[in-house]
Amino acid sequence: MSSAVRIIQGQFGRVALLDMDRPLVTHAYSQCHVLLKASGADTYFGVRDGLQPLTDETAVLVNTWEPHYYGHEDGAPETVILALYIEPSWLASLDGVLASSAHPRFFLQSCVEISPTIRHLTQDLTADLLYDMALDREAAEERVFELMIAIIDQFSEWRSLRRALRMARIPTDYRIRRAISYMRENLGEPLDVNRLAEAAGLSRSHFFKTFRENTGLTPRVYSSVLRMESAIKCIAGTKQSMGELAFDLGFSAQSHFTRFFQSHQGVAPSDYRRIVEVFESTRSAEGSAARI
Repeated sequence: MSSAVRIIQGQFGRVALLDMDRPLVTHAYSQCHVLLKASGADTYFGVRDGLQPLTDETAVLVNTWEPHYYGHEDGAPETVILALYIEPSWLASLDGVLASSAHPRFFLQSCVEISPTIRHLTQDLTADLLYDMALDREAAEERVFELMIAIIDQFSEWRSLRRALRMARIPTDYRIRRAISYMRENLGEPLDVNRLAEAAGLSRSHFFKTFRENTGLTPRVYSSVLRMESAIKCIAGTKQSMGELAFDLGFSAQSHFTRFFQSHQGVAPSDYRRIVEVFESTRSAEGSAARI
């Protein structure tokens, strides 16, 4: 069964070292998502209607709100994956031009060939997660920042996007924004597409088409993103029981919530709470521009 070796979480987002031997369903994140192989067998992720190999020489890059899935095949050997979920707001606080990391075209390629520098930085961060049990927040942020800047400098479109007015995939259609607001306010209710369409003032078929055009996701996947983000926040930041959390998020049984969380995150919610370490950010943005 897939498991988490270590997870650190803070204002930068999350970094997880995951021992994966099970697939993940199609999902998305509001963060920049970078996947690097730490050890084990080569594997792949499905991004942009294609299979993107994850090997010692390649990384998989996923933009904010971009749907993707993990395609581990039955019986295939396990892979230890270093997964970064980096908040665009944190990058922007370090250097304003990196606000473009929220743009849906920040990474134009889903699979890239990594440099020796990126491989070395990946190994350093992996070693810290494996062996440095006293890893502090400043050291953690330094490692994450160094690795992300190396990837961004080589593979992102931040230079051409720095003047873009719309830095994030924010729906332009006010009707879809209204439907998303309804989703956020009713996370504890089962997803009812008819009610969402009604909230948007659209027919069901027109709502589906317009929602996909505005967000790049189906209403169900978007709702799952909101539920996962709420779940991760509560699991890491509160002592709320899993049963109460499952109920608050609209699951009829805790086992259904556990299955949902594991199929999206690769680890059971109870294991996530047991292993996650939450850091507060202390990095100043001063001087960060010189790093890019």
